[in-house]
Amino acid sequence: MSPAFRAMDVEPRAKGILLEPFVHQVGGHSCVLRFNETTLCKPLVPREHQFYETLPAEMRKFTPQYKEFILLENLTSRYEVPCVLDLKMGTRQHGDDASEEKAANQIRKCQQSTSAVIGVRVCGMQVYQAGSGQLMFMNKYHGRKLSVQGFKEALFQFFHNGRYLRRELLGPVLKKLAELKAVLERQESYRFYSSSLLVIYDGKERPEVALDSDAEDLEDLSEESADESAGAYAYKPLGASSVDVRMIDFAHTTCRLYGEDSVVHEGQDAGYIFGLQSLIDIVTEISEESGE
Repeated sequence: MSPAFRAMDVEPRAKGILLEPFVHQVGGHSCVLRFNETTLCKPLVPREHQFYETLPAEMRKFTPQYKEFILLENLTSRYEVPCVLDLKMGTRQHGDDASEEKAANQIRKCQQSTSAVIGVRVCGMQVYQAGSGQLMFMNKYHGRKLSVQGFKEALFQFFHNGRYLRRELLGPVLKKLAELKAVLERQESYRFYSSSLLVIYDGKERPEVALDSDAEDLEDLSEESADESAGAYAYKPLGASSVDVRMIDFAHTTCRLYGEDSVVHEGQDAGYIFGLQSLIDIVTEISEESGE
């Protein structure tokens, strides 16, 4: 484990705050630290700070809550065992201010991955396996190597707990993706270069009712609602409120509100929206193939 860091005092004689590594970070370059149970501390990047300061009101539900000094809402805090999918969105990743070398490198990564074909690639993933009680991981290097079919299989794997597909999550995810797509289609001149999209749900299903294994009520449980291993619990579907879909990482975001930018784009971020539609199509395919 990385050593803990101590923050600077925010006022005279204030005690330092112990920052811990954030264990549920599955992607990204910078080290995100845990400020407290509900807040994360991220290194300040002027462009990302500017994005949060000028964030359109209708996009706030699709981003972490911003608390100044790039203290961001810990999106995993309400989950017992967070399953996290980090998706790099868009057909282009380099910002307008990127050097030729940086731009060429990012273009190569897009061309050699699913980014160029469907506008999205896996940047990181952790998913709970109910059988073993452990988390399974996928990193960005594996994500870059996936074909379109491999990407679809990775999404299926993300919603599969090792025993069965969490079908009840697919509808809520599709609803949130469609809502986000509609919001972004109304944004003028934004370009979310190198931004990611997080999909989060709780891998630990909580028992709603504990039953005696000899009780007559147990006979009324369907096979889908009873735990095959114990036969003593009925599990309550967690529904739409258990799924979160959020945009993160805006260090290379630009829009016409940023007066110092040399390039001003017009219209929608077509590459990002293309990636969202691809994601919607693939999750829809998984849902239909699974009988949802």
